[in-house]
Amino acid sequence: MSGLTLQNVVKKFAEIQVIHGVDLDIDDGEFCVFVGPSGCGKSTLLRMIAGLEETTSGAISIGDRDVTNADPAERGVAMVFQTYALYPHMTVAENMGFGLKMNGHDKAEVKSKVSEASRILQLDDYLDRKPKALSGGQRQRVAIGRAIVRGPEVFLFDEPLSNLDAELRVEMRVEIARLHKEIGATMVYVTHDQVEAMTLADKIVVLRAGKIEQVGAPMHLYRDPDNKFVAGFIGSPAMNFCDATVENGSIEVPGFGLDALAPPQGMTAGTSKVTVGVRPQHIKINPDGSTHTVEHSESLGGVSYVYLRADSGDRLTVEAGETAPASNGDRVGLDIEIDRAMVFDGDTEARIR
Repeated sequence: MSGLTLQNVVKKFAEIQVIHGVDLDIDDGEFCVFVGPSGCGKSTLLRMIAGLEETTSGAISIGDRDVTNADPAERGVAMVFQTYALYPHMTVAENMGFGLKMNGHDKAEVKSKVSEASRILQLDDYLDRKPKALSGGQRQRVAIGRAIVRGPEVFLFDEPLSNLDAELRVEMRVEIARLHKEIGATMVYVTHDQVEAMTLADKIVVLRAGKIEQVGAPMHLYRDPDNKFVAGFIGSPAMNFCDATVENGSIEVPGFGLDALAPPQGMTAGTSKVTVGVRPQHIKINPDGSTHTVEHSESLGGVSYVYLRADSGDRLTVEAGETAPASNGDRVGLDIEIDRAMVFDGDTEARIR
């Protein structure tokens, strides 16, 4: 297996630049997830690594090989797409071994590699079936198996779970995590689902508008985001944000009912406009208060979410226990874990620490 390096990678379609000088190192055996909203460039970047899109400028290396201008077949990568793209007239075993067969590998080698991939993916009972006799999750496992038999240096996944229902998505997340642990391969995985990113990744790359916003381990990004965008994108439900003002050396945040939040050390004396963020998990409802109105609540079994409107007009989400502690229309207050509050520059959206 090999690591992956991107150096000042740029992609343009005619005069439109969609990837802006991306620099990234992915270690050998690391599971790296590209995450971001639709249109941020994550799939384009993955396709550039695969060689399916030309690199306008910059360099892409796999191990110690510069593959920037190499053909896809010469890069040592295997890609799993959102659609399964299986041959309907072939069995599972034939689908998995087709690439090796077309490249002239002998039957014994193809059978051996298909057998090993089948064992890893628990497909032994399905090898003689055709795709129409498989569930969506089983078809996706076959597509992954087809990649495994090639023995690539780097596995690339382009939103492979998007076509599955919620239960199968959870099942396949576990399968992919187990696969990575067993074969120890370098994997690059694209998704817009930050839950997938948090649960699968060793390293998350948060992208916006073709640029990297932040790179780090999942819990590092959750606990220490560099800016408002990353703070809002990582974590479910999303972080609550309220505009605030700075007066007499303290921060007033009407949306959270805070009138004297101590400013972070890095805030300069001239700062007057900031945004304060607090995660739903770090707020508790105080039934004795009267600064917020309960607009709606949802019970999901083990957890509930309460949606509030502050007197200032700000809307907030609070994560509570199994039963919502207030009813629709109730007036309540908030108990906030002040040390968990994050402050962002009101203009640049950069984190002030």
